[in-house]
Formats: sequence, structure tokens, C-alpha cells
Amino acid sequence: MSITRTSAVPNSTGEPAVVRWLLTGIALTFIFLFLIIPVAAVFAEAFARGFAGYVKALKDPLAVSAIKLTLLTAGIAVPLNMLFGVAAAWAIAKFEFPGKNILVSLIDLPFAVSPVIAGLIFVLLYGTYGLLGPWLVKHDIKIIFAVPGIAIATIFVTFPFVARELIPLMQLQANDEEEAATTLGARGWQTFFRITLPNIKWGILYGVILCNARAMGEFGAVSVVSGHIRGQTNTMPLHIEILYNEYNFTAAFAVASLLLMLSLITITLKSLLERRIHQGRYSR
Repeated sequence: MSITRTSAVPNSTGEPAVVRWLLTGIALTFIFLFLIIPVAAVFAEAFARGFAGYVKALKDPLAVSAIKLTLLTAGIAVPLNMLFGVAAAWAIAKFEFPGKNILVSLIDLPFAVSPVIAGLIFVLLYGTYGLLGPWLVKHDIKIIFAVPGIAIATIFVTFPFVARELIPLMQLQANDEEEAATTLGARGWQTFFRITLPNIKWGILYGVILCNARAMGEFGAVSVVSGHIRGQTNTMPLHIEILYNEYNFTAAFAVASLLLMLSLITITLKSLLERRIHQGRYSR
């Protein structure tokens, strides 16, 4: 006689249904309280005076200037960080050189330093009484409280995103294709554009999206170096703060809703790219 023992497993993880429902409920509650309700509140307040009031707030010259400066700053920071990220990832993943570990550590520096501290560093470096201040004043070059300072601060806080996305991706890829191309007589740039770049293009786009999202939403470092000059050095986050402090809540939330929509577009693109990267890894 043989006795067969069967054990009922409630699910693939072995957890009871009540635990699954409890954890799911906690997660959904947090999402509802800290994400859905705040997002809904932003749009509700933005349209508190109707669609006409919403459009009027966005057409305000100061708001238009802040929007343009935000897009300009992102347009400067993102391409430069993309170039740096590709170069740094290529060097770290494909070559051995003195100081490699130091370079990897320095790439993570903006993650460890407060953005406000980063802004103060640039003020001490490029400000009127900073290390390079007298030379800049002598040559009539203005960096702090001007667009160059905003761009530099944004570049600093966002430069790890592309590099950090590409370094592990390129380290996982073997050098067989590059070595074969070199053996067949391909030059360095030919190998990069025809072999390396197609293999990392989705990683580059993913890093660029994250970098762009941080560039448009950066507040701390930009707040320190901008000087808060209305119509000149205020980005969208700074403009929102000023409007809110002036109790102009409808206009503040109108501009905030635009920034929020840009964030939602970023999240959507990020999700699509994650799916594309995932499919690409399993199709090989």
C-alpha cells in the first residue's frame, strides 16, 4: 500500500491569500494617498478658475519665460550628459586604466551630495567673490545668477543618469563583436557606430529620459545659482514656488500641472523602453 501525500499550495509563493490581499491593499492605499490624490488635487486646483484661467496662467509672460528656460536648460544638460555617459561607460566597460575606480566613484558623487551644496560649490567657484570670480568679472563673463550657472548646476546633478544606465549594460556585453570588427579592419569610430551603438541604443534612450526628467524638475541647485530673477533666471520649479508664496495658487498649480504632465509623459516613455529593453534581452 502506498500513501500519497498532497500539500495544497495557495499560490506560487506559498503565501496565504490573506497575506497577498493585505500586502496588495497596503500598496494600493499608499499609492492612492500619496500619488493619486495629490495628482488629482494639482489638476483640480489648476482648473479652479476654469479652462480660461488655466490658459491665462500659462500664457503669462513670466510663466512662458520659465517654461522656455526649463526647456533650454534641459536641452543643454541632456545632450552633454549623453555624450559624457557614453564616453564614460565605453571607457569603464571596455578598457583598463589607472584611476578607473576613482572615475566610477566620482560618477556617483551627485547622488551623495545635496543639490543645495552643489549649488553653493558653484557659487564659491564662479561667484563674484569666488575662486574664479575676479577673473570672470574682469572679462565680463557672468555665470552665477545667469543661464550658464543654471545649466552647469543642472549638468552636475544629472550627469550620472546616462552613465549609470550604460555602464552595467556594456559590462554585460562581450567584446567579441568589437574584436571581430577590428580584426576585419574596422576603425574605432566604425566599430562604435556599427557595433557598439546599436547594442546600447535603448539604454541610452532610457538614461536620457531619466536625465531629462531630473533636469526639468531640479530645484535645489538651480535655486542657489539662479538668483530668482523673475523673467530671466526662474525655471518652472522656481516660478511655481514664487507663485505659491504669493498666494497665487491657481497659477502655481497650473504651471505645476504642466510640469506634472511632462513627468507623466516621461514615466510612459520609461515604461515603454523598459518593456522594449526586456524584450530585447530575451530575444537574443
